[in-house]
Amino acid sequence: MAMTETVAVIEGDDSSYLEWRPIIAGAFVAAALSFVLVAFQAAIGMATASPAPTWRDASIALWVLSGFYAILVALFSFGLGGYVTGRMRAPLGEATDGAVEFRDGVHGILAWALATLVGALLALALAQSVTRVAAPSAGSSGPGATLAAENTLAYELDQLFRAERRPPDVDMTYSRAEAGRILLTAAGHNGVSAEDRAYLNRLVASRTGLGAPEAEARANTVVARAHEALRRARATGVIVGFMTAAALLIGAAAAWFGACAGGRHRDTGTLPRMSRWSPTRLWK
Repeated sequence: MAMTETVAVIEGDDSSYLEWRPIIAGAFVAAALSFVLVAFQAAIGMATASPAPTWRDASIALWVLSGFYAILVALFSFGLGGYVTGRMRAPLGEATDGAVEFRDGVHGILAWALATLVGALLALALAQSVTRVAAPSAGSSGPGATLAAENTLAYELDQLFRAERRPPDVDMTYSRAEAGRILLTAAGHNGVSAEDRAYLNRLVASRTGLGAPEAEARANTVVARAHEALRRARATGVIVGFMTAAALLIGAAAAWFGACAGGRHRDTGTLPRMSRWSPTRLWK
């Protein structure tokens, strides 16, 4: 339900094509609503991706459902942000309907772009802070590969170096990092080389106290599991990347049409009938 009322019209300045205040307002609205919806998604355990080993065993239906939710987040967030942008923008004086609609849509697209940029910068800052917190000790080398192995193959590394009687003062940081870099090669076309596999067998034997045959059997089992884990992680990355790009493109369209709708309501003076949702009316 909507009602039409007469509103005061302040004509915009035709010489200034862009109005940044409504663009910024719409971008902040879109970013805030997106954050809330994504937090709700994580709270109900429907995250699009996770470093946990159990996520690799998730069904394709969960991946599709998570991607569909991401698209809904983009529709609602950027649609509302575009509407706020179009509604707040000052109307034009003498202009055709097509020119007004196009200018409203452009402002909605800019609000979408600004909200996307803010979200990307926040995600980058969060990733860098997590990297600094999880960075290995100064004696380790290859921090990028080390973090990649720990994030993706942490459980496999635990299985590789599992021991009943390891001295408590043994530092496993570099050994895990070195083994992790070897296991990451399992995702390549040639897999783990014979030289790396032999070295991994000796490393497992020295760190766990197992005999050579037992250490070789464990290393072979973990290498096979690492290959499967990396394959599923790669597939998950492709799906997440595709769904993220699709959601952003759909969000751009939602911002355009939302801004056009907000511009039409601005020009006609149409406002949501908020009085019917007032607390006093709910009890009547």
